[in-house]
Amino acid sequence: MQMTAAQPAASQYPDRDRNAEGRAENARPRDRYGAPLPRDAADELAHRREPEEVVDNVADAFEEAVALFNEQRFFESHEFLEYIWKSDEIPEADRDFWKGVTQVAVGCVHTQRGNNKGAVTLLERAARYMAPYGSPYQGVAADALAGAALRLASQVRDHGASEQRRFFEFPRA
Repeated sequence: MQMTAAQPAASQYPDRDRNAEGRAENARPRDRYGAPLPRDAADELAHRREPEEVVDNVADAFEEAVALFNEQRFFESHEFLEYIWKSDEIPEADRDFWKGVTQVAVGCVHTQRGNNKGAVTLLERAARYMAPYGSPYQGVAADALAGAALRLASQVRDHGASEQRRFFEFPRA
């Protein structure tokens, strides 16, 4: 059978979970760092809460994100930070700042997963996204967060990514 542009992407990847709009979603269980596990594995993030289900504003999402970050639950933290970054409450001019903050958490996830290249790339990119903004900014000690991200990237580059790496607390303003 030949694919045409009008056919849904679901037929191209039959084993992928899809939402009602046909976009890829992953309903597989996850390990404690958010990586997908085989479908029959125990979900280590079964307790995970989706931002849209538990918060309805940026301020509450920020509180949840910081708490999760400080518990080194970076995968879950990044979901709340992404909620902020993409929220209608955030002016377009601030989106790159929040994208950078989110990428710090994702860089920490990659560090926990042992992904050297992903960790260094995201942590350094995060610092670049935050660089044009002042510090403090939007409740974040942005200079401290960017500096901590760059130090972690250097540690990963020199010694490798690992769940045993020493992580920092989220620097609030």
